[in-house]
Amino acid sequence: MSQKQFEGRIEVDIRDSVQDWTPYEPPRAPEGSPNVIYITLDDVGFSAMSAYGGPIPTPHIDRIADNGIRYTQFHTTALCSPTRSCLLTGRNHTRNSMACITEAASGFPTASGTIPPENGMLSEILGELGWNTYMVGKWHLCPTDEMNLASTRRNWPSGRGFERWYGFLGAETSQWYPELVYDNHSVEQPSSPEDGYHLSVDITDKAIEFIRDAKSVAPDKPFFLYYAPGACHAPHHAPKEWSDKFKGQFDMGYEAMREQTLSRQKQMGIIPEDIELPPVNPIGTETRTGPGGQPFPPLDVTRPWDSLSADEQRLFARMAEVYAGFLAHADDQIGRLLDFLDFIGERENTLIMLVSDNGASGEGGPDGSVNEMLFGNGIPDNIDNNLAMLDELGGPKTYNHYPNGWAMAFNTPFKMWKRYEFEGGTADPCIISWPAGMAARGEIRTQYHHAIDLVPTVLDALGVEAPTTIKGHTQSHFDGVSMRYSFDDDAAPGQRVTQFYSMLGSRAIWHDGWKAVTTHPTLSGWGHYNDDEWELYHTDVDRSELNNLAAEHPDKVRELVDLWFAEAGANGGFPLDDRSARELFVAERPVLTPPRDRYVYFPDCAEVPESQAVNIRNRSFSIGALVDIPEGGADGVLIAQGSRFGGYSLYIKDNRLHYVNNFVGLFEQMVVSTQDIPTGVNLILSASFDKTGEDPPGVAHGTLSLYHGDVKVGEGPLKLQPGAYMIAGEGLCVGRDSGHPVTGDYAGDRPWRFTGGTIHRVAVDVSGEPYLDLEREAQARFNHQ
Repeated sequence: MSQKQFEGRIEVDIRDSVQDWTPYEPPRAPEGSPNVIYITLDDVGFSAMSAYGGPIPTPHIDRIADNGIRYTQFHTTALCSPTRSCLLTGRNHTRNSMACITEAASGFPTASGTIPPENGMLSEILGELGWNTYMVGKWHLCPTDEMNLASTRRNWPSGRGFERWYGFLGAETSQWYPELVYDNHSVEQPSSPEDGYHLSVDITDKAIEFIRDAKSVAPDKPFFLYYAPGACHAPHHAPKEWSDKFKGQFDMGYEAMREQTLSRQKQMGIIPEDIELPPVNPIGTETRTGPGGQPFPPLDVTRPWDSLSADEQRLFARMAEVYAGFLAHADDQIGRLLDFLDFIGERENTLIMLVSDNGASGEGGPDGSVNEMLFGNGIPDNIDNNLAMLDELGGPKTYNHYPNGWAMAFNTPFKMWKRYEFEGGTADPCIISWPAGMAARGEIRTQYHHAIDLVPTVLDALGVEAPTTIKGHTQSHFDGVSMRYSFDDDAAPGQRVTQFYSMLGSRAIWHDGWKAVTTHPTLSGWGHYNDDEWELYHTDVDRSELNNLAAEHPDKVRELVDLWFAEAGANGGFPLDDRSARELFVAERPVLTPPRDRYVYFPDCAEVPESQAVNIRNRSFSIGALVDIPEGGADGVLIAQGSRFGGYSLYIKDNRLHYVNNFVGLFEQMVVSTQDIPTGVNLILSASFDKTGEDPPGVAHGTLSLYHGDVKVGEGPLKLQPGAYMIAGEGLCVGRDSGHPVTGDYAGDRPWRFTGGTIHRVAVDVSGEPYLDLEREAQARFNHQ
């Protein structure tokens, strides 16, 4: 914003001068301005929650809907980062350089993973206009090379207008052992799961704290809160008592659940009476092939419920119960936030907007998973092993995701899911409530809108204009339109005429009630976009995209395809990218520091993300810790990386040196020294792995030896996993094992700090090039964004 000019008078003597404070005062919001809260749920489909006819009771979300309106034709981009960029900037995702998730960024203006400063965020706008600005939960709007403490903070929430924030930077995290950042530094979680810790509770505590702190000082100052829980993104982690509330409620299977949900939606007026359901495999099966003979992506094929064994049905049903518990628990935390607003008298004049960032996720594939790191390491889930974990599903011992049949069910009545530009990927809940600013209560709106429309709606409702410049950057135009016209007029003509869609090779265009969409599978590597089949739907009357009218209206198809290209050009939507996950993740990108042969780490430094830490997989390596050990001995972790789902740790227990390698959570391999730890200063305690072969390819076998100085004091066989230890979080630590422990063998309490002695530094030497099973690792990383 432009600086106000000094209008006082300056003389030699202050007694003869006239002061003017206006250029130096902080901005003030107009008197009586409302607070604004965005509640952005993750991977929650159109029909999971009860407010949209879903099977999962969400009474507190219902409270918001009962005091406002529900939109039944609200849309997103079909993926996390792109939608979140739209919600916060009011611009289309490709103009935000967010054509894909930030982990799959490419060096083009459409997909760099860095939102241009000329596309100011709502937090930056409202902060300059006098609102306090807070963010809690999932960010996912900065490139991976900036998700560490050595990076610039320009694309962190603190760099984009949020005064206070608490959450995680990437796509996902464990709800039991999250990777947390507080303002501009990483922090440990305040308690353990055994003490009742869960991330949804934690971020709600922080949201309330942020509001309370400011209201105690300036009770009339409004705030903007961006509340973005990890729910219900994988891993589906929920307190067991919440999952158990849903026992037996999904035993009928996903096809039957779709029918039940459809019936409720019609009764509630969410969808027209004549809507029918598409098949569970609407665009392809394993028999469909691409233009070059490429297979249809197997992860996007759904297994009919009646084709499952009884054990598979039991397992799949429990996976849905856990997801339901996850959402219901998140709803309970939303209730805590609403109760606090009521308690401080702020609920009436708070504009709440609740959405999901995309449709329900099909990334669990046809079978789902109890430990998604198995897939990332090329190891198939085993039904017997998974059944053995049935009672643990959703708890700290699992990293789980339901099968894609449930994604289709939670997207009823639509086809497909997240990533696809069919309605199952893009049609999402949108609930708006502002008791002091709208008369509507519990009403439904059918006007077509998109995530880009929320920012203009907020500014319209607040009666303010966006500044022409932010931090010296001239601001670009909004793509969104205000939705306020519909707040109290259900019959008002929709103000959105056209909406452009493009995601991972899937494309669509909506215009005046008609939609053209391709059947191009995402992440397929099929290319040949000119050969794509465009289907045509009159979505004003065919919301479930069941009746393809392309053959009947070829001119309409051509009109819409031409319009798609025009919109793609205007929004910087090229190049198109349907590369496979492997191709996306091995593509060249900037790195903060290139790989090297020697890494040195120091005690109690912040957790080093796996993407920036030394890679010891499938190669020989040595780890040496320079320590002082007093006469009384020492105990605890020297260095650790990963979690119970894969990782390693070098530690002292019972005066003996230990090395544990956790192989993808399947088993632990332990080597223990045969001699007590010596005492003295500047001792070197080390572990050295000599690779002798690979079986299968990428899985290194060899011998791990332990040393006190130059003296070998133990050895044992070891095999190393080929893929990443974790999809997100659980980096490298020295002097402790933060988060989820690599092994259950530690003595004492988390985070199993090194005590009794002193660690000076830990060095890791590696030789040769590490083998990466790029296909499996990249696919796993992408599937869980």
